[in-house]
Amino acid sequence: MTPPPASTLRWDIFCKVIDNHGDLGVCWRLARQLAGCGHAVRLWVDDAGALTWMAPQGCPGVEVRPWAEPLDLAQLVPGDVLIEAFGCDIPEAFVALYVQWRAADDRPARWVNLEYLSAEDYVERSHGLPSPIMHGPGRGLTRRFFYPGFTPRTGGLLREPDLLQRQARFDRAAWLARHGIRLQPGTRQVSLFCYEPAALPDLLAQLAGQPVQLLVTAGRATAAVQACARPAGLALHFLPYLTQDDYDHLLWACDLNFVRGEDSLVRALWAGKPLVWHIYPQHDDAHHAKLEAWLDWLEAPASLRAFHHTWNGVDTGPLPVPELEDWSARTLQARQLLLAERDLLVQLLEFVAHVHR
Repeated sequence: MTPPPASTLRWDIFCKVIDNHGDLGVCWRLARQLAGCGHAVRLWVDDAGALTWMAPQGCPGVEVRPWAEPLDLAQLVPGDVLIEAFGCDIPEAFVALYVQWRAADDRPARWVNLEYLSAEDYVERSHGLPSPIMHGPGRGLTRRFFYPGFTPRTGGLLREPDLLQRQARFDRAAWLARHGIRLQPGTRQVSLFCYEPAALPDLLAQLAGQPVQLLVTAGRATAAVQACARPAGLALHFLPYLTQDDYDHLLWACDLNFVRGEDSLVRALWAGKPLVWHIYPQHDDAHHAKLEAWLDWLEAPASLRAFHHTWNGVDTGPLPVPELEDWSARTLQARQLLLAERDLLVQLLEFVAHVHR
C-alpha cells in the first residue's frame, strides 16, 4: 500500500539499543521508509555499531547521530515529530529545545512513544492513548502511545510498498550461490537466528542426517551452534553479517526460518514461509504470555504451538518434528490477513497528521 500524500516533516527518532538487531533494526527500517517518502530523519542511537553491516550504504534523508551525554544540539534545525522508541526516555535537554522550537514556529508538538510489538489484548486498548507530561521541560505536552500490532485496531506492521514485487523477482538459487550454497533438488534450507535456546542441541540432532542445509546467522546464533556438539551428518553454513535487505533474502530463500526478537519476526511473516519465533526472554517470564498471545493470533496448529513452547523454554518436552505443510498453510493465511491491513508507516503518518493537531 502506498502511503497517502502528506507534507514532508522533520523527524527525530530516539533509540537505545537492548537487542541491536531488533530495536535498531525497527528504527532503521522506519527511518528509511520515512526518508523514502521525502521526510527528513535524525536517528539518535546510543550504539549505532550494527548499522555498519545492517545498512552500510546509509540512506539519503537519514542522518544518524550519536546519543551521547551531553547531546550535541548545536545548530540543529527544528524537528516536527519526536519518536521515543520503546520507552527510551529522551534526554531533558533535547525535550527543552523541542519545546522552544515548537513555540517559536507555533507548530503543534507531536510526541509519539513507539512501543514494542505484541499480540496481547492490552495493545488494542492502549494504542493511541494520550500520556500527559506532568513534569520536566516537556510539562504540558501530551505524548501518545503508538502500538504496532497484528490487528486493524493497532498501528500495523512495517512493510515497504514494493515488498511483494521484490519478493516475486527474487532468484533463490542465485542468492544462495553468492553465499557458497548450492541448491540441490530434494534439499531443504533452514535459517537460524536465535539467542541461546536450551533446545538447540535437540534441533541440531533432529536436522542431522536429513536433506537439510542449516544456514546460521552471524553473532549469537553462530556462537550458540559452535558451543554445541555437532551431530554427524549435519550440513552447516555459517553466514556473515547481512544487510537488512539481504536478511530478507535469506528468509525468502529458506523453507523454514528460525527468527528472534521483533524485527525478524515481522520480516519472516512477510516472507510467508514456516517460522519459529525465539521471543526475547524476560526475567519475570512475561514473554511467555506474549508468546501465547501471538500463537493465539496466528491460530497456530498444535505441533507449531508445542514446538514454540519447547524452543522458548516454556516447557522441557522433546522438540516436536516440524510439520511444514501445516505450518506453511497457516503462515500464508496470516500473511494474507496482514496484507489486507494498513501498514505501520501509513498509519503513523495519519496518526501524526490528525491526532496531534
